[in-house]
Amino acid sequence: MLTPAAEKVLEVAGELFYANGIHAVGVDAIAAESGVTKKTLYDRFGSKDALVARYLRRRDERWREHVLATVERSRAAPARRPLLVFDALETWTATMNPRGCAFVNAHAELPDAGHPGREVIADQKRWLLAYLRALVAEAGLRNPAKLARALLILLEGATVTGSLDVVPDAVRAAKSIAKDLLDAA
Repeated sequence: MLTPAAEKVLEVAGELFYANGIHAVGVDAIAAESGVTKKTLYDRFGSKDALVARYLRRRDERWREHVLATVERSRAAPARRPLLVFDALETWTATMNPRGCAFVNAHAELPDAGHPGREVIADQKRWLLAYLRALVAEAGLRNPAKLARALLILLEGATVTGSLDVVPDAVRAAKSIAKDLLDAA
């Protein structure tokens, strides 16, 4: 459990890291914007690296909750449930993700494989792949591992190209391709 001050620091850090980039935001700015001292920030998180990892973990928790809520509240047939992840991405992008995937952005900024944020990023992508595989398997479709990998690549590509405005309605386009893949399976 985080103290109210630590929650505020985490909230502010998340907003600043996502909007400006991890390296562009220093602990001085986070502390000032949060209304705490740097000492409080370090007492609660230990280091900027640990704060980055915590920010990524919190964002991952929110993403997972969003995806699960979108899929689980639907009454779609099992064969269509994997497509609901694209719906979740579309609403997430519209409300939480205008600069693209926070995990891809962070990965680009964290070249050190030992950075604690890198494991959070990898966990987020592994979870999504496993969830897609489970949805495909529940639908009884052929080769769930291969199909889940294809769906993940479509989701990730749509996130990046959509954030760059390279492909209009990238998520919808990716969902259409995913539908074709699911129909063929």
